[in-house]
Amino acid sequence: MRRLRTSVLIVGGGPVGSVLALGLAGRGIDVIVAEQNPPGTQPGVKCNHVAARTMEIFRRLGIVDIVRNTGLPADHANDVAFRTTAVGTEFARIHIPCRRDRYTDKSGPDGWWPTPEPPHRINQIYLDPLLAAEAAAHPRVRFVNLMRVSGFTQDEAGITVEAEDLANGGKIAIDCAYLVGCDGPTSEVRRQIGARLSGDAMIGRTQSSYIRAPGLAARMQAAPAWSTQVMNPRRSANMFAVDGRETWLVHNYLRADEADFEAIDADGCLRDILGIEPSFDVKLISRENWIGRRLLADRFRDRRVFICGDAAHIWAPFAGYGMNAGIADATNLAWMLAGVLAGWADPAILEAHEAERWPITEQVSKYAMGTALALARARAEVPADIEAVGPEGDARRAELGQRLLEMHTPQFCCGGLNFGSFYDRSPIVAYDGEQAPAYTMDSFTPSTVPGCRTPHVWLGEGRSLYDAMGAGFTLLRFDRAVEAMALVEAAALRGVPLAVLDLAPQAPYREKLVLSRPDQHIAWRGDVLPRDPLELIDRIRGAQ
Repeated sequence: MRRLRTSVLIVGGGPVGSVLALGLAGRGIDVIVAEQNPPGTQPGVKCNHVAARTMEIFRRLGIVDIVRNTGLPADHANDVAFRTTAVGTEFARIHIPCRRDRYTDKSGPDGWWPTPEPPHRINQIYLDPLLAAEAAAHPRVRFVNLMRVSGFTQDEAGITVEAEDLANGGKIAIDCAYLVGCDGPTSEVRRQIGARLSGDAMIGRTQSSYIRAPGLAARMQAAPAWSTQVMNPRRSANMFAVDGRETWLVHNYLRADEADFEAIDADGCLRDILGIEPSFDVKLISRENWIGRRLLADRFRDRRVFICGDAAHIWAPFAGYGMNAGIADATNLAWMLAGVLAGWADPAILEAHEAERWPITEQVSKYAMGTALALARARAEVPADIEAVGPEGDARRAELGQRLLEMHTPQFCCGGLNFGSFYDRSPIVAYDGEQAPAYTMDSFTPSTVPGCRTPHVWLGEGRSLYDAMGAGFTLLRFDRAVEAMALVEAAALRGVPLAVLDLAPQAPYREKLVLSRPDQHIAWRGDVLPRDPLELIDRIRGAQ
């Protein structure tokens, strides 16, 4: 039996596992990623959207440029269009700038967001291998394909993992300090720690077809779009441009009375959605039937073992919420695990991972479910005369278009979910009694209330606050006259990485001192240092 050793073993090399590996390795932690699929396996094509908050994470990891420069052509519209069929009449559109104009065009509904990194539209078939390659290239990451983790035992000293070599046969034993399951909806790690999923097991049925149709774009009456929402009395669907030329992903939403996937004429539905005749050239690349769910594990941890991403929560797949939430899980866990392994954080800090991520996941999953159910109701109420020619048809389409814009814009431009969510029950945040501002799917108020995202500001000449902050904790000081050395010395005594960044006073920062965590959430604020700076340092490193 071969034997391997590492600090952290990650099960699953998808986006969540790869980001976790990069987050740990970037902090000096050795990682093995066990991925049971062979290299080059094409991932699913369901997720098409990388949220702004995730792009901020990629910026910190140093990979944002390669991610943004991958996917649709630079000049391909990122708009969301609403049409009677793909080649039919368009009756509404949400403007989202193309990649070329993403940093400069502020005219869309997400153009005003206070972030250095707007969202990015890219399909998983491009993103997954990119992230896996970045992780595998890191000198502290050993990315192993064709390895299946079959079991593990743990005690106070560490974990012994049993794995199978699917390429050459034989068993592998892996000794590690921590194990993280990023192994998807059917997670074996989740099963082995005894975590149970609960929630809404059936939100809706969808039949997804990944197609190649070289002549389709030329048949379209309207300008190109990233997402084309089709609504007619026969079918309702969402169609995403994948390569921006000839490949598309088409989600055919089944009606409430269509409970049997096998009874559906999938090809006929596809042509009703596209609006094309039977002779039109459409090649099916792949097809998948799936059920939208909202399920949440009752716990994310058993001692030294954690679960992240779809292993911990399964959502109705709208606007990439599931993948983006999983990457947020990984980012949250990476700095805490790294702190424990580096010695400056107390192992008790790891209790904060579930205390912070579980409530956020539960909140946001309800937003996603609510949106899914509202859209399902709208699809069931498509007017019979939506395709009618003439003034009455025009009026009916305009009415539906306005209603769909009001429903869909918050989903595709969800600033509240990106920037408004907050940690309100964390053991490593020093709360001061002020409530964090409420947020909705698309609205939020930047805030320095402890637990909130550290508000982004520009420092001049295009320099982002986030670029100026350190990789560890950063004390933002808005008045150089305020003494900060006692906190710096307390951090040094405990080995906690902390830098001081002096800034000019500016909104939304009201306090003279704001302490930002490595994941850019606020740990503490005040106009002067606390009476016992060492007590604050011990709180943020989990030692209280």
